[in-house]
Amino acid sequence: MAKQDKIDSLYMRMAHIWAENSYCQRRQVGALLVKDKMIISDGYNGTPSGFENNCEDENNVSKPYVLHAEANAISKVARSNNSSDGATLYVTDSPCMECSKLIIQAGIKRVVYNREYRLIDGIELLRRAGIEITKIDDPIG
Repeated sequence: MAKQDKIDSLYMRMAHIWAENSYCQRRQVGALLVKDKMIISDGYNGTPSGFENNCEDENNVSKPYVLHAEANAISKVARSNNSSDGATLYVTDSPCMECSKLIIQAGIKRVVYNREYRLIDGIELLRRAGIEITKIDDPIG
């Protein structure tokens, strides 16, 4: 296994562990932003600060104000002294279109993910923007 593959696998395992912080029932997603071999931000899907920790309504549909893990990580780095310019985003699930737009605007240069979301338009947009995409099939092994 190449050194970068091993590093990617380790960070992806950490993103999966971070996803366990999510209160969402349907899908728990975790994200880590890494730059210069340091984790500069993290996120998981959930409601905004100060809201109840229920992601789904009584019909098990995600509430419209639930933040995705990528959006949380990007928002958190924006409030810090760090810059996501040139960073790598490790996210357990492939980004949606809305998160992909944020990724592009945040200057993230590489996205590593594990599970494919049912819609792949976000990944297609990232490729169109010249962002390097890596899919890891088995982050545990």
